[in-house]
Amino acid sequence: MSLRTVLTRLGIAVAGGALVVGAASPALAGDDWGDHDGSHPRYYKGRISAPGGLRLRDKPTRGSAVIGFAHHGEVVSIFCKTPGESVQGNPLWYLLADGTWAWGAARYIDNIGASPRWC
Repeated sequence: MSLRTVLTRLGIAVAGGALVVGAASPALAGDDWGDHDGSHPRYYKGRISAPGGLRLRDKPTRGSAVIGFAHHGEVVSIFCKTPGESVQGNPLWYLLADGTWAWGAARYIDNIGASPRWC
């Protein structure tokens, strides 16, 4: 196989992957969730209760990559909740809508107002 063919196939695969990620991402889906500052009225609010702050992850598991951090007492915007790896008996994780679209363990995020909807 020629180098040109390999590069063409790689480019097609990368473009296809970007389309899948874009379609699956709430921030890019285009269904009125475009505010990246978390001020949209349909977001839920929570306060970080972890004493040393909370590591934010790319998946709802403790072993996934850390992609952000929220400080103790910080108010965060929550897009939705989903079951994931249990953290001290709590299996729920919140998808935070503060620009990173990262997951935080619900065990360490206290709801302010209504409980978030399911993802």
